[in-house]
Amino acid sequence: MLLTEKINRIKGELQGLLKNGKSLFTSSSFQTHSIPLLHLISEVDRSIPVYFLNTGFHFAETMQFRKDVSNKLGLNLIDLSSDIEKIHQKDEYGRFYFSSDTNYCCHLNKVMPMEAVLMEHDIWIAGVRADQNSHRANLDRFEEGKHNSQRYHPILDWSSKDIYEYRMKHDLPAHPLESEGYLSIGCEPCTSKFLDEGRSGRWSGTKKDECGLHIDLVKK
Repeated sequence: MLLTEKINRIKGELQGLLKNGKSLFTSSSFQTHSIPLLHLISEVDRSIPVYFLNTGFHFAETMQFRKDVSNKLGLNLIDLSSDIEKIHQKDEYGRFYFSSDTNYCCHLNKVMPMEAVLMEHDIWIAGVRADQNSHRANLDRFEEGKHNSQRYHPILDWSSKDIYEYRMKHDLPAHPLESEGYLSIGCEPCTSKFLDEGRSGRWSGTKKDECGLHIDLVKK
């Protein structure tokens, strides 16, 4: 399918869901590859909430990029944080969980806050792509989510080339750390430079390649 056809399909699907009275929201990590979907959503309905999981551990560059992109696109941006204060996110040895139990850290700072949002909306627009890892390659365009929600993966079949072409066409910016070798950017303690496609720069040295949002919150 050509990129223009993919774009038109997404816009039609979004408009159809809104016409049917569905309550939509999206989430974004504000990486370079996140921006085309945010731009598409802004062109259809800027009132759709865009949740940013503010873990407190992001790069300063990500926080500024988030602000700049939100202002540029006129997004309805909402910060989402864990109810568990950072001082209580440490193990028995005083180490933050991001260094001793990354799965639990992600659960506290991403999965738990997002679960509360799922209870308030019908459909979660998630910007996952099949070419990012083996788990995402097995997702469907529409999936059942937890708490009677539905997941919608509009750019599941997009490639890196599609992302690049869309960005160039609409003059959309790249995350400032991408030029330094960060191609998949999450929390600073768990992100490293890795000049490769996919999510190889996340949780380097481990088998982990998902934070839990797209595993724990999918109803299988």
